[in-house]
Amino acid sequence: MMKEKFLNLMSTYSDDEAYNVECWEEIAQNYSSNSRYYHTLDHIEHMLKELNKVETEVNNLDTLLFSIFYHDSIYSATKSDNEHRSAVLFQKRIAKTSFKNIKECMAQIEATKEHKLSENKDINILLDVDLTILGQGTETYKKYAEQIRKEYQIYPDFMYRKGRKQVLKSILELDTIYKTNVFIKEYETQARENLSTELKEL
Repeated sequence: MMKEKFLNLMSTYSDDEAYNVECWEEIAQNYSSNSRYYHTLDHIEHMLKELNKVETEVNNLDTLLFSIFYHDSIYSATKSDNEHRSAVLFQKRIAKTSFKNIKECMAQIEATKEHKLSENKDINILLDVDLTILGQGTETYKKYAEQIRKEYQIYPDFMYRKGRKQVLKSILELDTIYKTNVFIKEYETQARENLSTELKEL
Protein backbone atom coordinates (compact mmCIF):
# COMPACT_ATOMS: atom_id res chain seq x y z
CA MET A 1 0.00 0.00 0.00
CA MET A 2 2.73 2.47 1.00
CA LYS A 3 4.90 1.67 -1.99
CA GLU A 4 1.92 1.98 -4.32
CA LYS A 5 0.90 5.29 -2.74
CA PHE A 6 4.40 6.70 -3.11
CA LEU A 7 4.80 5.53 -6.71
CA ASN A 8 1.38 6.96 -7.64
CA LEU A 9 2.44 10.26 -6.08
CA MET A 10 5.75 10.27 -7.96
CA SER A 11 4.13 9.32 -11.26
CA THR A 12 2.16 12.57 -11.19
CA TYR A 13 5.45 14.45 -11.51
CA SER A 14 7.80 11.95 -13.16
CA ASP A 15 7.41 9.62 -16.14
CA ASP A 16 10.66 7.85 -15.28
CA GLU A 17 9.33 4.70 -13.63
CA ALA A 18 12.81 3.34 -12.88
CA TYR A 19 13.74 6.58 -11.09
CA ASN A 20 10.48 6.58 -9.13
CA VAL A 21 11.15 3.03 -7.95
CA GLU A 22 14.73 4.00 -7.09
CA CYS A 23 13.43 6.82 -4.87
CA TRP A 24 11.03 4.43 -3.14
CA GLU A 25 13.74 1.84 -2.57
CA GLU A 26 15.97 4.47 -0.98
CA ILE A 27 13.14 5.47 1.37
CA ALA A 28 12.38 1.84 2.24
CA GLN A 29 16.05 1.12 2.89
CA ASN A 30 16.53 4.20 5.08
CA TYR A 31 13.47 3.51 7.21
CA SER A 32 14.50 -0.17 7.54
CA SER A 33 17.94 0.61 8.98
CA ASN A 34 19.06 -1.69 11.83
CA SER A 35 19.41 1.31 14.14
CA ARG A 36 15.71 2.13 13.86
CA TYR A 37 13.04 0.70 16.11
CA TYR A 38 10.32 3.37 16.03
CA HIS A 39 11.17 5.64 13.06
CA THR A 40 10.44 2.85 10.59
CA LEU A 41 8.03 2.26 7.71
CA ASP A 42 5.41 1.34 10.33
CA HIS A 43 5.59 4.95 11.54
CA ILE A 44 4.97 6.23 8.00
CA GLU A 45 2.08 3.79 7.55
CA HIS A 46 0.54 4.95 10.83
CA MET A 47 0.83 8.61 9.78
CA LEU A 48 -0.82 7.92 6.42
CA LYS A 49 -3.69 6.17 8.20
CA GLU A 50 -4.18 9.09 10.59
CA LEU A 51 -4.02 11.55 7.69
CA ASN A 52 -7.10 9.88 6.19
CA LYS A 53 -9.15 11.38 9.03
CA VAL A 54 -8.34 14.95 8.01
CA GLU A 55 -7.50 14.61 4.30
CA THR A 56 -10.36 16.90 3.26
CA GLU A 57 -8.90 19.71 5.41
CA VAL A 58 -5.47 19.62 3.75
CA ASN A 59 -4.68 22.48 1.36
CA ASN A 60 -2.03 20.67 -0.67
CA LEU A 61 -2.22 16.93 -0.21
CA ASP A 62 0.68 15.96 -2.48
CA THR A 63 3.06 18.29 -0.64
CA LEU A 64 1.98 16.85 2.69
CA LEU A 65 2.36 13.28 1.42
CA PHE A 66 5.91 13.96 0.26
CA SER A 67 6.64 15.47 3.69
CA ILE A 68 5.37 12.35 5.43
CA PHE A 69 7.44 10.01 3.26
CA TYR A 70 10.64 12.04 3.62
CA HIS A 71 10.44 13.67 7.08
CA ASP A 72 12.51 10.97 8.83
CA SER A 73 14.37 9.72 5.77
CA ILE A 74 17.61 10.68 7.52
CA TYR A 75 17.57 9.73 11.18
CA SER A 76 20.39 9.29 13.66
CA ALA A 77 19.89 9.45 17.43
CA THR A 78 23.27 11.17 17.85
CA LYS A 79 22.60 13.96 15.33
CA SER A 80 20.55 17.14 15.77
CA ASP A 81 20.18 18.04 12.09
CA ASN A 82 18.16 15.01 10.91
CA GLU A 83 15.21 17.09 9.75
CA HIS A 84 17.37 19.45 7.71
CA ARG A 85 19.26 16.58 6.12
CA SER A 86 15.95 14.84 5.34
CA ALA A 87 14.67 18.03 3.68
CA VAL A 88 17.85 18.31 1.60
CA LEU A 89 17.56 14.68 0.52
CA PHE A 90 13.96 15.32 -0.54
CA GLN A 91 15.05 18.40 -2.51
CA LYS A 92 17.81 16.45 -4.26
CA ARG A 93 15.48 13.62 -5.30
CA ILE A 94 12.39 15.63 -6.24
CA ALA A 95 14.33 18.30 -8.15
CA LYS A 96 14.49 15.73 -10.96
CA THR A 97 10.69 15.77 -11.25
CA SER A 98 8.16 18.45 -12.23
CA PHE A 99 6.96 18.92 -8.63
CA LYS A 100 6.97 22.65 -7.88
CA ASN A 101 6.29 22.95 -4.13
CA ILE A 102 9.78 21.90 -3.07
CA LYS A 103 10.42 24.83 -0.71
CA GLU A 104 7.03 24.42 0.97
CA CYS A 105 7.67 20.73 1.49
CA MET A 106 11.16 21.36 2.86
CA ALA A 107 9.66 23.84 5.34
CA GLN A 108 7.17 21.18 6.47
CA ILE A 109 9.92 18.60 6.97
CA GLU A 110 12.08 21.09 8.90
CA ALA A 111 9.07 21.97 11.10
CA THR A 112 9.10 18.43 12.54
CA LYS A 113 12.26 19.35 14.45
CA GLU A 114 10.64 21.71 16.99
CA HIS A 115 6.94 20.92 16.52
CA LYS A 116 5.85 24.53 17.01
CA LEU A 117 2.35 25.79 16.26
CA SER A 118 2.35 27.24 12.76
CA GLU A 119 0.19 29.69 10.84
CA ASN A 120 0.28 27.09 8.06
CA LYS A 121 -2.58 24.63 8.51
CA ASP A 122 -0.87 21.81 6.60
CA ILE A 123 2.21 22.05 8.84
CA ASN A 124 -0.02 21.72 11.91
CA ILE A 125 -1.69 18.65 10.41
CA LEU A 126 1.71 17.09 9.63
CA LEU A 127 2.94 17.73 13.18
CA ASP A 128 -0.23 16.24 14.65
CA VAL A 129 -0.20 13.04 12.60
CA ASP A 130 3.48 12.68 13.50
CA LEU A 131 2.55 12.66 17.21
CA THR A 132 -0.62 10.58 17.17
CA ILE A 133 1.40 7.72 18.69
CA LEU A 134 1.43 9.68 21.96
CA GLY A 135 -2.34 9.37 22.28
CA GLN A 136 -2.64 5.63 21.65
CA GLY A 137 -3.66 3.05 24.26
CA THR A 138 -1.37 2.33 27.19
CA GLU A 139 0.26 -0.81 25.76
CA THR A 140 0.89 0.75 22.35
CA TYR A 141 2.44 3.80 24.01
CA LYS A 142 4.60 1.62 26.24
CA LYS A 143 5.92 -0.22 23.17
CA TYR A 144 6.65 3.13 21.51
CA ALA A 145 8.59 4.34 24.57
CA GLU A 146 10.63 1.12 24.56
CA GLN A 147 11.39 1.54 20.84
CA ILE A 148 12.59 5.10 21.40
CA ARG A 149 14.88 3.89 24.20
CA LYS A 150 16.37 1.31 21.81
CA GLU A 151 17.07 4.02 19.24
CA TYR A 152 19.03 5.87 21.91
CA GLN A 153 20.76 2.77 23.30
CA ILE A 154 24.16 4.36 22.70
CA TYR A 155 23.43 6.51 25.78
CA PRO A 156 23.59 5.09 29.34
CA ASP A 157 20.39 5.12 31.41
CA PHE A 158 21.24 8.17 33.51
CA MET A 159 21.87 10.28 30.40
CA TYR A 160 18.83 8.97 28.56
CA ARG A 161 16.50 9.50 31.52
CA LYS A 162 17.67 13.09 31.94
CA GLY A 163 17.12 13.91 28.25
CA ARG A 164 13.83 12.06 28.00
CA LYS A 165 12.45 13.82 31.10
CA GLN A 166 13.22 17.19 29.50
CA VAL A 167 11.42 16.16 26.31
CA LEU A 168 8.34 14.88 28.15
CA LYS A 169 8.13 17.95 30.41
CA SER A 170 8.43 20.34 27.46
CA ILE A 171 5.55 18.58 25.69
CA LEU A 172 3.38 18.52 28.81
CA GLU A 173 3.97 22.25 29.36
CA LEU A 174 2.29 23.08 26.03
CA ASP A 175 -1.24 24.49 26.18
CA THR A 176 -2.22 21.60 23.92
CA ILE A 177 0.02 18.85 22.53
CA TYR A 178 -1.99 18.77 19.32
CA LYS A 179 -2.60 21.76 17.08
CA THR A 180 -5.78 20.82 15.23
CA ASN A 181 -9.23 20.27 16.71
CA VAL A 182 -9.67 16.76 15.33
CA PHE A 183 -6.56 15.45 17.05
CA ILE A 184 -6.99 17.50 20.22
CA LYS A 185 -10.42 15.93 20.61
CA GLU A 186 -9.27 12.40 19.83
CA TYR A 187 -5.85 12.13 21.49
CA GLU A 188 -5.03 15.03 23.85
CA THR A 189 -6.32 13.49 27.09
CA GLN A 190 -4.77 10.06 26.52
CA ALA A 191 -1.48 11.58 25.34
CA ARG A 192 -1.13 13.63 28.54
CA GLU A 193 -1.90 10.55 30.60
CA ASN A 194 0.71 8.48 28.74
CA LEU A 195 3.42 11.14 28.95
CA SER A 196 2.76 11.78 32.66
CA THR A 197 2.95 8.05 33.41
CA GLU A 198 6.26 7.66 31.56
CA LEU A 199 7.66 10.72 33.30
CA LYS A 200 6.81 9.26 36.73
CA GLU A 201 8.43 5.95 35.81
CA LEU A 202 11.73 7.45 34.61
